Amino acid sequence: MKQDILRRLPSIEELMSTSEILRITWEHDRDTVVDAVRAVVDSVRSEILSSDQPQNLEHIIDPQAIGARVADYIEAKFSPSLRYAVNATGIILHTGLGRAMMPQAAIDSVNDVIKGYCTLATDIEKGQRCSRDVHFSDLLCEITGAEAATVANNNAAATMLVLNTLASGKEVIVSRGQLVEIGGSFRMPDVMESSGATMHEVGTTNKTHLSDYAAAINENTGVILRVHMSNYRIVGFFEEPGIEELTKLGREHGIPVIDDLGSGALVDLARYGLESEPMVRDSIRAGVDVACFSGDKLIGGPQAGVIVGKAAVIKAIKKNPLARALRVGKMEVAALEGVLRLFLDPGKLEERHPTYRMLSLPVEELDKRAQAIADRLKDMISAEVIVIDGSSQVGSGSVPAEMMPTRLISIRPESISADTLARSLRRYNPPIFTRIHQEAVLFDPRTIQPNEDDVIEKALRELCL
Repeated sequence: MKQDILRRLPSIEELMSTSEILRITWEHDRDTVVDAVRAVVDSVRSEILSSDQPQNLEHIIDPQAIGARVADYIEAKFSPSLRYAVNATGIILHTGLGRAMMPQAAIDSVNDVIKGYCTLATDIEKGQRCSRDVHFSDLLCEITGAEAATVANNNAAATMLVLNTLASGKEVIVSRGQLVEIGGSFRMPDVMESSGATMHEVGTTNKTHLSDYAAAINENTGVILRVHMSNYRIVGFFEEPGIEELTKLGREHGIPVIDDLGSGALVDLARYGLESEPMVRDSIRAGVDVACFSGDKLIGGPQAGVIVGKAAVIKAIKKNPLARALRVGKMEVAALEGVLRLFLDPGKLEERHPTYRMLSLPVEELDKRAQAIADRLKDMISAEVIVIDGSSQVGSGSVPAEMMPTRLISIRPESISADTLARSLRRYNPPIFTRIHQEAVLFDPRTIQPNEDDVIEKALRELCL
């Protein structure tokens, strides 16, 4: 039976002459189409050979059916895999969905740069080459109070670059409780090892005293490092010295102090009812030699590792050959400059920056929006639609112990499972990401942008018939 079906499988030449394939060849190179036809025919052949019921596969050898599969194959091949998505999870800085949502200022800045050539490393007045850092260094210094600034391509790279510059071949004194795993299985000890520095652990997981740091100082000490535990918390019997104490100790012994701040707060999160993350400005004011933090978390910009601190130290970091290997490109520079300018006017952040608008949304407004969406959906789809209490998160390791109260739209479909609906939503165009709880698909209006309500409603009308 299988051999009979295989013998009737159309040849490549036969398929190339069908109307569907001829249509495709008008849009794509013939060699590309031939390769696609071969790939689909090979797939059909494999399906036939592996089937326990080949008699049910007659339809897949139909030339029109194969032509449709070729069209799908080519469309998938030429469609970008990285694309816009709707975030209905309630996680504001969602790592899997690209972390921070770019503000319009950053988008406009990038669009202006990528439409042609740009002034990335050229001084307009002098007509000479200049550092790309000029586009953001003054902004960072004004916002943080630092003397100088530079940027690497992410915060792990920034930490490695700083340690390689200041402590390669030397010891880095760090508390055991701060040896965090920063995501993607990358751990702080691994970053230190890659920098060429040797880790000197002090204290215990839950308690490290200033005297522990002082006792560890020796002739081979390169730096004292503080790592902010941004993605977890120790609660209870816990103690560690403040950054002011560490910088005082560093000055007494002539040892640089590095503060790895992780998320990098440029404004106080207490204004949004959240536990405060360490402020970059406070760290600089305390006298650290270098502070580094992420560009795509609480700044809400592109992926970057921002490095700020004392001018002499930043100058040495910029001269390190690794700085060129880890530098950012023109699109990151443009986006970072665009988003940093928003922090010059912090009173307007909620209006202009989506991250801070989402952080500031009151439960009353979220409830009103959730109820409006739910009311429109109730008569349109075959599902139980209710509004329930829930929690949103900042995400990406920022204030991990904090939950923000929200109101959730709960969809419990009648004819399909919650898993099936959630999967179908992810496959929708654009993809829609949700949460599942107790056989219901949950939508958090905190992270659903105002122009996305119609997208979600349209998707649910199509998927919950």
